[in-house]
Amino acid sequence: MSESDNDSSIVKDFLIESYENLDRLDRELVGLEKNPEDRDALASVFRTIHTIKGTCGFLGFNKLEAVAHVGENLLTRLRDRQLTLTPEITTALLNMVDAVRQMLGEIEKDGKEGERDDSVLIATLTRLQQVPAAAAAVPQAANEVAEPLPPNIGDILQQTAGVTVAEIRLATEKQREGDPRRLGEILVEHGAIRPADVVDALRIQQSNRVAAAPASDSTIRVDVGLLDKVMNLVGELVLARNQVLQFANRMKDTGFLAASQRLNLITTELQAGVMKTRMQPIGNIWSQFPRTVRDVALGCGKEVRIEMEGKETELDKTIIEAIKDPLTHLVRNSVDHGIELPEVRVKAGKDRVGRLILRAFHEGGQVIIEIGDDGAGLNVERIRKKAVERAVITAEQATRMSEREIFNLIFLPGFSTAEKVSNVSGRGVGMDVVKTNVEKIGGTVDVQSTMGQGTTVRVRIPLTLAIIPALIVTCSGERYAIPQVNLLELVRLKAEEVGKGIELVHGAPVYRLRGRLLPLVYLNRELSLTADAKLSAESNGAVNIVVLQADERQFGLVVDQINDTEEIVVKPLRKQLKIVKIFAGSSIMGDGRVALILDVLGVAQHAGVVAETRDQAVADKAPEEAVATDADKQTFLLFAGPGGSRMAIPLSSLARLEEFPVAKVEMSGSQWVTQYRGNILPLIRLDVVLARSSERLALETPPRPDAGPIQVLVLNHEGRTFGLVVERILDIVEDRAEVRSAANRPAVLYDVIIGNRVTELLDIPAILRIADVSALRSSPVASIAEVAN
Repeated sequence: MSESDNDSSIVKDFLIESYENLDRLDRELVGLEKNPEDRDALASVFRTIHTIKGTCGFLGFNKLEAVAHVGENLLTRLRDRQLTLTPEITTALLNMVDAVRQMLGEIEKDGKEGERDDSVLIATLTRLQQVPAAAAAVPQAANEVAEPLPPNIGDILQQTAGVTVAEIRLATEKQREGDPRRLGEILVEHGAIRPADVVDALRIQQSNRVAAAPASDSTIRVDVGLLDKVMNLVGELVLARNQVLQFANRMKDTGFLAASQRLNLITTELQAGVMKTRMQPIGNIWSQFPRTVRDVALGCGKEVRIEMEGKETELDKTIIEAIKDPLTHLVRNSVDHGIELPEVRVKAGKDRVGRLILRAFHEGGQVIIEIGDDGAGLNVERIRKKAVERAVITAEQATRMSEREIFNLIFLPGFSTAEKVSNVSGRGVGMDVVKTNVEKIGGTVDVQSTMGQGTTVRVRIPLTLAIIPALIVTCSGERYAIPQVNLLELVRLKAEEVGKGIELVHGAPVYRLRGRLLPLVYLNRELSLTADAKLSAESNGAVNIVVLQADERQFGLVVDQINDTEEIVVKPLRKQLKIVKIFAGSSIMGDGRVALILDVLGVAQHAGVVAETRDQAVADKAPEEAVATDADKQTFLLFAGPGGSRMAIPLSSLARLEEFPVAKVEMSGSQWVTQYRGNILPLIRLDVVLARSSERLALETPPRPDAGPIQVLVLNHEGRTFGLVVERILDIVEDRAEVRSAANRPAVLYDVIIGNRVTELLDIPAILRIADVSALRSSPVASIAEVAN
């Protein structure tokens, strides 16, 4: 190795070690401010600065050495109890840490410290070293018990190479005069030492550091690029393993089968081990937040205490890097916008010290991160007013929007409720970037707030993006992978169950799963694929339903065949295919063929089960769509009423949709009834209920024998079940139905706008009163449970 390579390696090691030390310094200084009597923490801070100063002096980084030297002098006064740590001293020391970090960044970039002037910082640190007279008279007993510090390179050269103090002083003076060379180089040129002496001294210095931190014996540093390469190779090994297992399952050779199982076991353990090397505790990025909170709170004149739960929760390194900036912004935002000033909190009956809590935990194969505060909470009316002022929404829309929709406006680009721009926030930049960056890695962001009590931002993110468990399904002869994190359950309907289990509402198929209607999405229809005749014949009319969850909504995906679960290696799609929102990536299967990975949310949006996100609408400059979400929407069943009217009922009140031949309808007095699942089901005719009272008697006649089958909605109300005879079923839709007006006829609750059309919403209790079915209450009418089954 050449001398330049050796120097480069030394500088690289210095940078890595210094960055780690600076991160620890931030935490320790903030902790010291709260507990100035922590002598161990103070000794650790002193050792760190001393080490940085000594090494940068040897490497010839004079500006860095000057800043570290004056900081070390101030720490010496604190260590010797001549000074007491104050917020001003803490701020100055943190500014010193920032300056050192900036210079390290310049050194990493081009090997030089950069053109900078730290005279103001040095003067501040020097001024703060002034010891009060009373403190100066105190005997410095602390020096007697101070821990010995690791020797710097000059001390080692004095002991091993016989260098005199005068020679070292002369070399350091040359550095101060502008000589860019290292201390060792100057001493070698003067003949004071040999190059081998410098190498030996560096080894001794390194061994001293290792001895001071014996825990380092169990760890090594590995280049991230090498780690990524190993991860990619493990991914390829997983693919090869899958191929071998598929081939082994077709073979009858027991020896080969045993070897393949052994390969499977080793590959699984290797994969777990490599994945473990990429996993990092979220505490690695949280450790920077006490400093962030302290700086922001000090700048805003607030007092804030930070608490952390679940620091040991681990995430893939890629995920950690992706969420660092979003989480930092959320923390700053909570302190600046969320927590009130101390005097305001006291007036509100709160502790003057605000509480910011970070939580992380695993849930359903994902990691949930919560950033909560006990501050003032989001002001709904203030956000609403700002949104109207900035023309984000219209005044009419603002009155119709729910509280959750109003909260989501804070994620719009350029939106801010801050009265003035500060160095912390108020420019409307940040929250939209938070949402965008989290969604890039397959995560979601949600905000919950209560006025006067606080706000919690909930971030849901995947554990890793590299290798994921997935369910493999087949549709029209092609295989697709569904991420297991979206999978809830699998349902298979036999041929004889399909007719009763799946109800078609004019192209909107639904399946009643344990009393709840589940929208069905046919994958072959969404992908415009032709049906596979062979698979259809093999299924004998059975239907396979994969129950999935997307954006907190459940739906059933109908596929031809459900194969098995596998761990797949995610391969990103090419740029040309990224606009296809139905697919999230691809993977190579065991037989070497490619399977596309379904984006469950994209499939749901394409099928209309979940509305498109507001972000796309914002990009298209459509404010009306920008604020549309699924929150607080209701699901309605639409049907045609008498006279061509459009009517609706909440889908939650519907038990089943039925079609009865007219021959099955009987009369009980003037009431239509039918035998239904071993019980008597009263049938209420909508045209009779909606007629004038004087006309109802004439309409209460038996059905005409030549009439076609009747459409019946089987409804539940307060434990009673009855059938409502309607003209024609139209559709099932979701809408907020917030625009209302008074009804103009009986049995109608009010007129609403559903799907951009005026619709009459039925009043079910009023229908029962008008129909007067009380005489039938003693009859063995079908119960809700029986109908649902």
